[in-house]
Amino acid sequence: MRSLLPPFALAALLVAAGCTGSPPPNAEGNADGSSIVLADAEEPRTLNPLLGYGRDGFSKIYDGLVEHRADRSLQPRLATELPEPAPDGLSWTVRLRDDVKFTDGSAFGPEDVVATYRALLDPAKGATERAAFAGLTGVEQLDTRTVRFTLDKPWAAFPHLLVLGVLPSEVLGASLAEVPPIGTGPYKLQDWRKGERMVLEANPAHFGGEPKIRKLTVVFVPDDNTRAQRMQAGDFDGAVLPPRLAQSFAGAGGMRVITHRSADLRAVTMPASGQVTGDPAIRLALNHALDRAGLVENLLGGKGSPAGTPIPDAMPEFVDPEASLRHDEAHAEHVLEQAGWTRGADGTRSRDGVPARFTLMYPTGDVVRTDLATAFVAEAKAVGIDVQLAGLSWEAIEPRLGQDALLHGGGTPVDPDLSAYRALHSGNPWGYSDAAVDAALDAGRTLLDPAQRAAAYKQFQRAYAANPGMVVLAAVQHTYVVRDNWNGYQEVVDPHGHGALSWGPWWNLEKWTPK
Repeated sequence: MRSLLPPFALAALLVAAGCTGSPPPNAEGNADGSSIVLADAEEPRTLNPLLGYGRDGFSKIYDGLVEHRADRSLQPRLATELPEPAPDGLSWTVRLRDDVKFTDGSAFGPEDVVATYRALLDPAKGATERAAFAGLTGVEQLDTRTVRFTLDKPWAAFPHLLVLGVLPSEVLGASLAEVPPIGTGPYKLQDWRKGERMVLEANPAHFGGEPKIRKLTVVFVPDDNTRAQRMQAGDFDGAVLPPRLAQSFAGAGGMRVITHRSADLRAVTMPASGQVTGDPAIRLALNHALDRAGLVENLLGGKGSPAGTPIPDAMPEFVDPEASLRHDEAHAEHVLEQAGWTRGADGTRSRDGVPARFTLMYPTGDVVRTDLATAFVAEAKAVGIDVQLAGLSWEAIEPRLGQDALLHGGGTPVDPDLSAYRALHSGNPWGYSDAAVDAALDAGRTLLDPAQRAAAYKQFQRAYAANPGMVVLAAVQHTYVVRDNWNGYQEVVDPHGHGALSWGPWWNLEKWTPK
């Protein structure tokens, strides 16, 4: 791995130097532990589950029909039992609880499930989550406690999508942007000062019992270094921090540094429309040029695992260890030479007058992505590919997703279909297409037998390794700093989405109790 010192390393060292004293007992001075203040990097754009809020579950405000547990399994939430497939796999039936109320006091029932999912499917509503449910064709109420979902073809991973938060049917006549945040979850919204903080209060009527932590305040601090400095100053009871900033809190009195394994894959997307990024030889060469093990060790401090294909080691039953994209710089050079990319006097390759050059975007303020992007530039340069970095806001990144490369993050530990299908099947945002990849992903989606599904995803990885659509770098571990004032923490394997309002140490916050 080439030696790199990111320009913001000094800031990290200053944070580390300051982490010697013990912070106050509680960020709000709350002695009984009934409130907690957490810092998060990302503020939700909406609190509507149909517009993307809480798509992985654990949204605090809403419950889904099912929920994921620490061992990656599903268990019923608003349902009384797990969804039951029809023999042909074209429908799933769900029985519902009869002891649930929304936070506005109205009763939960099958009409709410039907209304929520029909609003999701209605193109006129503009639900952004509709694309994730592309195989769902309808939902109907069978009786006072039962609903049935119908699909256009069998879909083994479909039950995992039923973590979607359910809304009251009465509020769904309005525009989705105007739907109030009324759910059945353990917390309800008290206040939201956009750009600053969100305050949630416990739902005393929650069917799982009233949370002991009755007030949850989430402060939004996008910059990693600022979040670490404010954690040290005692502003927060917990924060999401990148590994090298979190580690600086090790040994601080009354604090815990927590590390979670994750299926959060970081990858460089390669838009197919680009003359350089769209060339299979460039993509294959970059995959072999990358020293993933060195990247994990030197930039992530060992807090991650090398990954070359889009199936992370958090789902070991689906991983094919033979479908690897090994680090082999000489092979990368050979691939480029064979494809006609030759070095110029400045070391940069070109073909037919086109330099092997492209722009790599990354979100500013994100230490991990900045480090990975910087490392990727060095590895690409070694084989003659010139990558220009562009640190941008998400608002500036999104319009350019189809034309420039991105240091991308995504993935979930619960099912490979949810990690790989939308990212790499034809129709993905990057324009990548491969017939063998499509066939294997389609098989993995529609087969219901676990052994057959595992075989399909191993075939997918072999097809992908022959013609990669992006450059997968690593599965990054997630690190957190938490004030050690509560009992109830339970480790989980995180998806990409994590933080104070989602997965991470606080995924089961409603079960925590003060020490």
